[in-house]
Amino acid sequence: MGWWQINADTLAGSRFLISPLAETFAALKPLHSGVAAHPGERAWLDARLPGYRARLAADPVTARLVRAGLGRDWIADFLTPTPVDGETFEEGVARVRAARPADARAHLARSLAGPLPAELGRDDLPERAASLLQYVWEETVRPDWDRRRRVLEADVVARTAQVSRGGWADVLDSLRPGRTRWLGGSRFQVNLHEYPPREISGAELVFVPVTPKSGWVSWEEPERYAVVYPCAGALADPGARAVPASLGALLGGARAGVLVRLDSPLSTTQLVAVTGQGLGSVGRHLRVLRDAGLVERRRAGRAVLYSRTAAGDVLVRAQGADDNRSSVRAQGADPCRS
Repeated sequence: MGWWQINADTLAGSRFLISPLAETFAALKPLHSGVAAHPGERAWLDARLPGYRARLAADPVTARLVRAGLGRDWIADFLTPTPVDGETFEEGVARVRAARPADARAHLARSLAGPLPAELGRDDLPERAASLLQYVWEETVRPDWDRRRRVLEADVVARTAQVSRGGWADVLDSLRPGRTRWLGGSRFQVNLHEYPPREISGAELVFVPVTPKSGWVSWEEPERYAVVYPCAGALADPGARAVPASLGALLGGARAGVLVRLDSPLSTTQLVAVTGQGLGSVGRHLRVLRDAGLVERRRAGRAVLYSRTAAGDVLVRAQGADDNRSSVRAQGADPCRS
């Protein structure tokens, strides 16, 4: 496993940030594999995959570059410069473009764990990589960047609240379960790769969420280190939780959507992200649900989190069960048989 030695001051000074370039590179990975992590991503992938594949078919050198750069166990470093707070996509991709050609070739060889193919022994690899990332940003990420950014901001709110509730060890264990883990003794496991530990005490440490189910680490020794991780599943796929029709008829579809998503604590910012409703609308729904005794709120650090009460849980489960029974009866089946 790979782990970093980190002192308390560095961990206390670490922070979360959002990176358009990291989100774009994370989007490149499902585009390349053609595999979606959830139904929402499947719809996005089906719409964007033909254009992406046509672009690579017309540029076999870049296609080979992507295959080599993603590798099996190691991403070519020049493709994932360490995120910087407040950096725009254009500023980030400019750092990819500015990579030294010799470094790019060396990084690709490491990713391949073998010799570089002859067609990649050229000096325009950073420009080709930057051009492809620009395409992925413009055609597949930027059109819904506002929604993605809200989702990422909601994840940051949740992680910050988690630090207040359970401490940093709890957060680090949950970033990429099975890969990231607080080992104790000032040691932070960052992945499963076998390479020598790194001493990063005194460096800048950032945590960067992305909406695709992806993650990696990057660094610019000795100043800056980053852990990129997939944001919480409920946020990544806002449509994952269906609202029972009967509950929507009872409360109204928008208000029922808020209640259904509160089986785990969420802030108003997170609810805006997962429901697609405006902040004012979410606030009004929460007031009504609280007055009805279906929702409660509590403070976690600087965040105010809302969750369902026991009465709210009973209502959601009952209405969902009613919908299931109605569906069975509509099909003419015996609801007592499996």
